[in-house]
Amino acid sequence: MFTSPDSTRKKKASRTLAALSGDPSFDRTLHVGRPNIGDREQLMERLNDMLDRKWLTNNGPFVQDFEEALAEYLDVRHCVAMCNGTVALEIAARALDLKEEVIVPAYTFVATAHCLQWQEIRPVFCDIDPATHCLDPEQVERHITPRTTGILGTHVWGQPCAVEALQSIADQHDLRLMFDAAHALGCSHEGTMIGNFGDAEVFSFHATKFVNSFEGGAVTTNDDELAEKLRLMRNFGFEGMDNVNYIGINGKMSEPSAAMGLTSLESVDEFIAANQRNYEAYRNAVADIPGIELFTYDGEQRNNYQYIVLEVDEAQAGLTRDELFQVLLAENVKARRYFYPGVHRMEPYDSYYPNAGMLLPETEALCDRVLVMPTGTAVEEEDIEQIDAILRQAIGHDEAVREALTDVDLIPDAAP
Repeated sequence: MFTSPDSTRKKKASRTLAALSGDPSFDRTLHVGRPNIGDREQLMERLNDMLDRKWLTNNGPFVQDFEEALAEYLDVRHCVAMCNGTVALEIAARALDLKEEVIVPAYTFVATAHCLQWQEIRPVFCDIDPATHCLDPEQVERHITPRTTGILGTHVWGQPCAVEALQSIADQHDLRLMFDAAHALGCSHEGTMIGNFGDAEVFSFHATKFVNSFEGGAVTTNDDELAEKLRLMRNFGFEGMDNVNYIGINGKMSEPSAAMGLTSLESVDEFIAANQRNYEAYRNAVADIPGIELFTYDGEQRNNYQYIVLEVDEAQAGLTRDELFQVLLAENVKARRYFYPGVHRMEPYDSYYPNAGMLLPETEALCDRVLVMPTGTAVEEEDIEQIDAILRQAIGHDEAVREALTDVDLIPDAAP
């Protein structure tokens, strides 16, 4: 017997929400970034090959192959693999001789600021464009002082920063420009792959990224001299066996990580297809839910669809973002409040710059609205239908939900 989508939705919505003393919808936890594995047999073959060679690190053949494959995929001259994205940011910042002050968004992962503060460079927090969630070039220009040495933008959700405007500002004021591209592998801007903009771009291959190397990162650049400096700096400054001619640290990617990176990259099209399928399912599901708006991707550009981003309007939904967050957690749907509460509200920045929020109204507003939903190869369309039913039922019973949530706080102190 044919069952219409509407009748299915009504059937699923008839259950009692876990926040209202019902049972959770899911007997497993749905995550925003459950790791993709790719071809397990190919991975094990590579790991066995590595063990047979007994070459586990120090610019091994898998690292070299991974760098070459990434450079080809991104159509960029140089790709320098690193042990993780944070170290990659730190080495790139030092290689670009950033110092004193660098303009950054507060709406980003905390590592974007930490990579500067760790080197005693002051991150100057700048507001964002509410449409793109990326740095607002007009605001960037207003933050430039004689102490400014660079701009560090983040391609949030893989949405490119206003790269031309930022490059123009950097050129005009003789500043270095780099990008945190942790969200943006496989994304493009005006036909050019992200990885080619500014002086350098930094990628993350952490396990939660849709292409992962267990743990890893990379810096891409079209600058030959900068690439050589990056390679020296990630390996203590060694050039040859006994010749150290530059200051450096240990930022090398290991062979097991590179083996996983290669295996994962070989499945990139499959992973993106799964992400896009889920994105379309979410777009259809939430299209008419009051107070819920899906962040949409530009169909004219290449996207990885890695993040499903909802913005919650309390006035229309009847519930706050945090209340819906608690409802979902009770159902074993581990949504995330990216990048709550904003880097400027985290330590040490909150103590250093307690009034920073006064200059970041768009950032603060977005931090209170965004809810990032589970997706990836571990999430199926029927899961998304159930999440849709949860959201609709919660918003349809907003007063009861709000009353129930006043007596319990389901938000964990820390989330892995």
